[in-house]
Amino acid sequence: MGVHTAAKQTETAVETHTVRLEPVGVEFEVREDETVLEAAFRQGIALPHGCKEGQCSACKCVLVEGEVDLLKYSTFALNDSERESGHILMCRTMVLDDLTIDLLNYDEEVLSKSIPVRTFAGRITGFGALTHDIRGVEIEIDAPLKFWAGQYVDITVTTEEGETITRSFSMANPPGETQKLRFIIKKYPDGKFSNQLDSGGIRLGASVSVTGPYGMCFRREGREGPVILVGAGSGMSPVWSILHDHLASGEDREVLFFYGARTPEDLFHLDEIAALTEAHPSVRFIPVLSHAAVDCGWEGERGFVHEAVSRILREEGIEGQGDVYACGPPPMIDALQPVLFMLDFDSDRIFFDRFTTTSGASGH
Repeated sequence: MGVHTAAKQTETAVETHTVRLEPVGVEFEVREDETVLEAAFRQGIALPHGCKEGQCSACKCVLVEGEVDLLKYSTFALNDSERESGHILMCRTMVLDDLTIDLLNYDEEVLSKSIPVRTFAGRITGFGALTHDIRGVEIEIDAPLKFWAGQYVDITVTTEEGETITRSFSMANPPGETQKLRFIIKKYPDGKFSNQLDSGGIRLGASVSVTGPYGMCFRREGREGPVILVGAGSGMSPVWSILHDHLASGEDREVLFFYGARTPEDLFHLDEIAALTEAHPSVRFIPVLSHAAVDCGWEGERGFVHEAVSRILREEGIEGQGDVYACGPPPMIDALQPVLFMLDFDSDRIFFDRFTTTSGASGH
């Protein structure tokens, strides 16, 4: 067994090797010019993953047999002692011969719902302001995209200045809408993609390529207990998709939809949510404002969204019951994780999508 560090090599003749995944017994071919995770995506094998860039550790596993190279990664995701003991990140692993890998985390339900990653041509058919720093974007693609509610895609566009930008965004539309994809995108001070929407660098009608689907934070079916949705900022996007997919499924489960924002002006889709909750009494919308002025007239929840989740679930005796889907910026996810632990939620009933400000994860 050997682990090295190297950059990708371009070769005229690309060799392939076999990777065997234990304990699931799955085998697939990997070319020497792609990572293990890329090969799995290409062949429709849903392996644990998050950022796809060696930053998050979601695809960490153990190399049992074989020789590999590792592309650049963060020591936060894979520290030196782990690397010395044979741990690798599948998103950074280039194969040199046949491999046997022990998965540390796997979900047989996820493996059974694998969708091959594909690339689609598309164009931007609409965008507009939802709040002062959140934009709605619509992209029409040239063929249907199959995905599960909560998943994301990589979007690549060339700006008017000739710069090519790739960013990852979660679909806001449910899986039944396969060719007109909708996204909720938050603007960041250094966000190249989102800021170009306002500056004119990315125009209506611009050509894009869309690659996916990716992501493990998608709606699970046939479960008991309430559905607990927690979002903030553009985390509304996958949560919106999951919510509508759940309602379309006809499952009879209570839904608690928490959404964290700063002020009343940072809330949006309120008319749609009001109509939805009126039509579906099982759905409760709980907006939580962290910076609302005392005299703004807000009579709802105040503070941070993880605090409201903790208090309300305790008050209503929903500790450890149901499924939690949490999508938003890292501080929100980091604050929510210990809350859910203290509420006795099993890890296999919690699904996170930690948004980042770079490509490779559901972020901007």
